[in-house]
Amino acid sequence: MPGPAGLDKVYSAVEETARLLDVPCSPGRLSPVLKAFGDELPGAHIVFSMAAGERHRGELDFDFSVTPRNADPYASALANGLIEKTDHPVGSLLAQIQARCAIASYGVEYGIIGGFKKSYAFFPLDDFPPLEKFAGIPSMPPGLAGHVSLLTGLGLDDKVSAIGVNYRKNTLNVYLAAAAVETDTKLSLLRAFGFPEPDAQVAEFIRRSFSMYPTFNWDSSAIERICFSVKTQDPGELPAPFDPEIEKFARDVPHVYAGGREFVSAVALAPSGKAYYKLAAYYQKAQESSNAAFAANRDDGAS
Repeated sequence: MPGPAGLDKVYSAVEETARLLDVPCSPGRLSPVLKAFGDELPGAHIVFSMAAGERHRGELDFDFSVTPRNADPYASALANGLIEKTDHPVGSLLAQIQARCAIASYGVEYGIIGGFKKSYAFFPLDDFPPLEKFAGIPSMPPGLAGHVSLLTGLGLDDKVSAIGVNYRKNTLNVYLAAAAVETDTKLSLLRAFGFPEPDAQVAEFIRRSFSMYPTFNWDSSAIERICFSVKTQDPGELPAPFDPEIEKFARDVPHVYAGGREFVSAVALAPSGKAYYKLAAYYQKAQESSNAAFAANRDDGAS
């Protein structure tokens, strides 16, 4: 089986994938993230992801795991000039979580065009933080605390598997392990959040989802959207209108592990009823145990 890729191979794979989507890529675009996190990449889980539709065209996200041995990814991004320091609560949230919760691994979402976008924190598979305690962390969006009773009532109080902090949009994704959650509970969550009933194709996709997450912000108690994700080797299962970019990406995206390509497909639903779709492809799957939570939880949520 092929081993983890070296940095030159990682760069070549990013460049090759960017060409599939007509996303301009050059050493100058990637050198900042390679300088900041290059030591991690040869042994990391690496995922390439794209979103369908005109609004998302022209971007490729390059996601990878980060071991918890060193500074958290936001601190590393600040230290390497990938992002500017902010007084917004989004800037202090990850450190506060780290001080209160066990972290199995971190992750980064880096856009070839958009740069450093997100930090992820993945919790140990046997030590998910209790929802009420988690929601009480000082820098959490207040909307999360406002929904604790609802989520607890649906049996989701012990399902927080990961978080994703978006520093460009000042939002927080709260990932809920959904593989063992009944379909009726998933649909009840949509209704409780005031989302319209999904059509039959999306409802079947939701039934199969292994992860789901609502997106919160600091300016409103409302849920911005909720995303459901499915692991698959058949990206045609994505309940999306035909998109030639998705088809091309799925057919030709590189990978360095044995066997067929592995994907995570996702549908992001908004309260208005609008949806958009994402497809993520594993490029490299690391073997290190500290990355197990990244592998188990990685659902490439909507940004």
